[in-house]
Order: sequence, then structure tokens, then C-alpha cells
Amino acid sequence: MNLFTSVHDVPSIKQFVNDALALKANPYAHQDLGKNKTLGLVFMNPSLRTRLSTQKAALNLGMNVMVMNMDKEGWALETQDGVVMNGTTVEHIREAAAVMGQYCDILGLRSFPKLNNREEDYSEDFFNKFVKYCAVPVVSLESATRHPLQSFADIITIHETWTKQPDGRKPKVVLAWAPHVKALPQAVPNSFAEWMCKAQEEGMIDFTIAQPEGYELSEDFTTNADIQYNLEEALAGADYVYVKNWSSYKEYGKVLTYPDGWMMNNEKLKFTNDAKVMHCLPVRRDLELSSEILDGPNSLVIHEAGNRLWAAQAVIKAMLEELK
Repeated sequence: MNLFTSVHDVPSIKQFVNDALALKANPYAHQDLGKNKTLGLVFMNPSLRTRLSTQKAALNLGMNVMVMNMDKEGWALETQDGVVMNGTTVEHIREAAAVMGQYCDILGLRSFPKLNNREEDYSEDFFNKFVKYCAVPVVSLESATRHPLQSFADIITIHETWTKQPDGRKPKVVLAWAPHVKALPQAVPNSFAEWMCKAQEEGMIDFTIAQPEGYELSEDFTTNADIQYNLEEALAGADYVYVKNWSSYKEYGKVLTYPDGWMMNNEKLKFTNDAKVMHCLPVRRDLELSSEILDGPNSLVIHEAGNRLWAAQAVIKAMLEELK
């Protein structure tokens, strides 16, 4: 594995999940792989779980780690070619990424969309140029359109907590839109939907998306998902509910009006099969998700966050094996 940006970089979700759980059972078994190797983590945006889990994963594998918060510590980057840099940008991404590749064996990059221009964001121009010019393996720590390490941790969590049923029934997983005070990217729900659709193809789950009208994700990420517009109907029989806000894709980056009743609480849980509730964090309590759920027995948010470590470690291990 030389690039990890989406589920399409993973031949088999089931096998990759098993790899991650093997690392969880024995975190330090492969420290020889990372000896004298360096992971560089490049952040264009804030991070808590992604930074700490990926750094810890690399340390578990015996690697050195360097962290660069480009938004605070680096030069302002120019990404366009053929421009005279007589404005606010100081360094071109061609040189910046290439230099980072000189210092590191593997790089991780986190960058958010601007939510102004859909074509620009969904082209992943910044991320793709970084990959091109750094010339070393790259792990996506979240991009404009996807957050694959989060989604990998999510499917690990579902697999790990699901009790096999005597009748062979697969868990019903619902991605449920939630309110927010500002426009948020589609990266997490895009990625979650893409991974869950692939997991559904592999016979691991049944997948439903519940959202108000106007909040449909790009069809590129929702193939074969059951899409519903009534939350209570979508929750019927759910075993897992993944709560997340996102802004409109069609009316790009906008917060549209929506009917009341989209925040998950214990009353909504009554429609489910006593579902476990997930969220990528950070979460705005009692806006996106009720405190009674977050502090109650149905919440998996901390367990899920813990699995971010094993998701990252499985990815980095796979890349290190290619470098041997």
C-alpha cells in the first residue's frame, strides 16, 4: 500500500479489520518494521483524535514522528502553476511537498474543503498535488471529500461489537443526519457511506442513510444504500446509528431548512433495536446528539475513538511492509 485515501485502496474490508484487531491484541509486535523510519504528519487544519492516534500508531511500530501544523507554523502555500507569486503566498506546494518527502518515509496530510466551490473541492487538487510532489507513500488524515481513517475505525467498531445472530442476520447500520449551527463538509459522511456500501457488498451489514430533503450526498458515495427521508422510519430495527451533520452537496456548502426532530435522543432510540450510537467527534452536545445518549449505555463514541489508533496502525504497517 503506497496510498490510503479511500476504501478503494483496500482489497478486503474483512481482512483489513482482522489486521487491525490483531494489532490491537498485540500492539508492539512489529516494531522492527518502523525502525529508522520517519512518519511526517502535516496538518492544514485542527486535529485531536487524528493527530494523537496516528502519532501513537507510528510509535507502536517503532517509527520516529514529526508533526507540522502548516496552518500555524508553515509558509503560506501556492498551489496553482503558472502564477507570479507576488501576493500573500510564500512557497509553492511543488517545493514544500518535495522537501517533506526528503525528510520522511511516509507522510500523512489533513486538509479541509473551503465549501465555496464544489468542483474545486471535489477535484482534491491540493491533496493530489501533495501526493504527486512528495514522492513517498501518503496517508489521508482527512481531505476535502473523505476521512478514511475515521471510517475504517467505524467499521472496526461495528465488527468488534456485533454479536453474531443465530439466524445469521446482519447488523442494520443507519447514517443519520443531525443539526448543526454552521455548514460542515461532507467528508465524514461521504467516507462512512462509501465504506458501509462496500461492507454491504461484502455481506457484513445492511446500510441505510436518513436525511432531510436537500441533504443528499453525491451518488458516487452512496451506491446501493437505502436512502430515506423520515428519521423514525429509517431507525426501525437499527442496530447501529451513526450520527453526523453535513451541509448540502447539491446547493453546495449551504445549511438548508429542515423539519424538527432530527437530533438523536433516547426517545428516538425506542424506534431502534436498542441501537448503539456512534459519532466521529467532536460533537456539539444537545444539538447534534443528546447528552443522555452520550453519557448512557448506548454510546460507542469513546470506544470508536479508541479504534482510531488501530485503524491508523494497520494502514501504516501495510505501507511499511511495502518499504522493506
